[in-house]
Amino acid sequence: MNKKNILLVMVLAFLVTQFTWGQEKLLNKANQRYQEYSFSPAIDIYKRVLDKGYVSADLLKNLGNSYYFNADYKEAADTYKKLLAEYSNDIGPEYYFRYSQSLKSLGDYKASKEMMSKFSSLTADDVRAGFYKGEKDYLDEIKKNSGRYDIKSFDYNTFYSEFAPSYYKAGLIFSSDRDTGNLARYRHTWNSKDFLDLYKVDTDSLDTNHVMKLGEDVNTRLHESTSVVTSDGKHLYFTRNNFKDGKYITDENGIIRLKLLRATLIDGVWTNIQELPFNSDSYSTAHPAFSPDGRTLYFASDMPGSLGQSDIFSVTVYADGKYGTPKNLGNTINTEARETFPFITSDNVLYFSSDGHPGLGGLDVFATKIESGKYDRAVVNVGEPVNSKMDDFTFIFNEDTREGYFASNRDEGLGADDIYAFVETVPLKLVCDQAISGTVRDKITNEVLVGATVKVIDEDNEEVYTTITDSNGNYKLSIDCNRGNFVRALMQGYVPSEEYLGKSDGKPNIIDFYLERDQVTAGFGDDLAKLLQLSTIYFDFDKYNIRKDSEIEVQKVIAAMEKYPSLRIKVNSHTDSRGKDSYNLWLSQKRAESTVEYMISKGIAESRLKGEGFGETKLMNQCENGVRCSAKEHEKNRRSEFIILE
Repeated sequence: MNKKNILLVMVLAFLVTQFTWGQEKLLNKANQRYQEYSFSPAIDIYKRVLDKGYVSADLLKNLGNSYYFNADYKEAADTYKKLLAEYSNDIGPEYYFRYSQSLKSLGDYKASKEMMSKFSSLTADDVRAGFYKGEKDYLDEIKKNSGRYDIKSFDYNTFYSEFAPSYYKAGLIFSSDRDTGNLARYRHTWNSKDFLDLYKVDTDSLDTNHVMKLGEDVNTRLHESTSVVTSDGKHLYFTRNNFKDGKYITDENGIIRLKLLRATLIDGVWTNIQELPFNSDSYSTAHPAFSPDGRTLYFASDMPGSLGQSDIFSVTVYADGKYGTPKNLGNTINTEARETFPFITSDNVLYFSSDGHPGLGGLDVFATKIESGKYDRAVVNVGEPVNSKMDDFTFIFNEDTREGYFASNRDEGLGADDIYAFVETVPLKLVCDQAISGTVRDKITNEVLVGATVKVIDEDNEEVYTTITDSNGNYKLSIDCNRGNFVRALMQGYVPSEEYLGKSDGKPNIIDFYLERDQVTAGFGDDLAKLLQLSTIYFDFDKYNIRKDSEIEVQKVIAAMEKYPSLRIKVNSHTDSRGKDSYNLWLSQKRAESTVEYMISKGIAESRLKGEGFGETKLMNQCENGVRCSAKEHEKNRRSEFIILE
């Protein structure tokens, strides 16, 4: 055996899958060239220690992470389960996340959901513990977004109700009760006797008589409202009371529900009215809107699976005219109250009205950015003057012209509900970008790692951004601070490391990574304590017996020696400079001997061990006699070393 070139291969199962085969080839090559000691602190060593009954939060974290990063989700789930059961007060939210992901991979969706719920409750503490932490918080946020719109009354309002504008050709389609002579207010519960019909108007016309009611196939003696025309102009989707064969239909509670219908344009007439297949006599579907590509229909409903009084759902519209299964947009958008009247811009911004999110009163208009089909971005109140203390709803917006319309029942209006035109003068900030920077280094040598990969991974375990470190080991990136993200550093030949960042205020953050090597070349004189990243082995004041909380660190060394019977080590014990020099030398010698005796009691042959105390003769810093130092600086000198002997 070459005494100066003993290759200690620490195959850490922290390695991501793409590195596994490369490390195995490297390990096989090393086997051919060296007589080696190969041990793995993350799986091999830790598992041996665990099997002996020695356990700690750090051990279970590292072991669970080892399985997790290698996609061994069964073992990861079992380990995280034990971690959460025994050390729930000593772990961060990321372990609930990883446990949830592991359970999901095993098909245990119920347990996964419970862990994600716990994860969400913990990460919520990073910012606000709910929508309403305090009135000042949300009112200040609304104030920041206010003053960005110039609004004016719609030219075609009357003393009756006008609302629900939607774009159609050069004008609008909107809903009104102007022809009924009924002065009663429009009721959002839609169980009154007001009769609403759909009208169209060329908004460039100055002739108020240019307003025309849509055909009799569309309008009936009950309500018709909230419409959208497909981009090809061939189909009109709209909302109507449950009305069939000239009769209205009620549910078991006597309520006339709402339904979504589709009309087809034939020879200039909207006809061939058809119900959408997910309508029901027992719940409402209403207020249609389309995604920019026309493949997704959004609507409001209180169907089963709703979180509150009404939620916003989406459903896929296939090329053959069939529909998928409606999906709830989730609890970032929907609340236990009302979410309704969706509208999607060409830039995939979802506007909707809600009285569940923090607002100024009644229904307020909110916005959120849809990214990659996800609905987890922050929901933002658009502010005054669009929002008021009354109900503000049916907001539509043209991204190109920065113009739009909405409806409100505010007191200064002409009728019960009125449409208002607006121009957006300042864009609404929907994305919160947080600058993240730092350096990636070797954990042992402190050398910078050039070309290391740094990734941003969202809470769905999907990669959203990647960069590499420059010639100084530095990296820069930007994350969405409206959501939780994991920032992960990777380098071939090193163990990945990551940090979780919850929702934040967007202030710049510095994250430095110190990566452990997955292969360490060691030989005579090298310190196993350093290579195994052992925690400090503490002794009680003026004592030299090993404390219970330090046993697990010594057990890691024992596990390595059990695996490699030819390995011989010397235990060196050091103290700080406080106390008499002669006493420190004696105390360190006793601590070294105590450590050796402990290892012998656990089955390691005495011939393989030596122990020596050095007192304060080999300080790591300037903290010698007479020099004032902090407790932390003195602590660096109180150390144990496990030096490899020839």
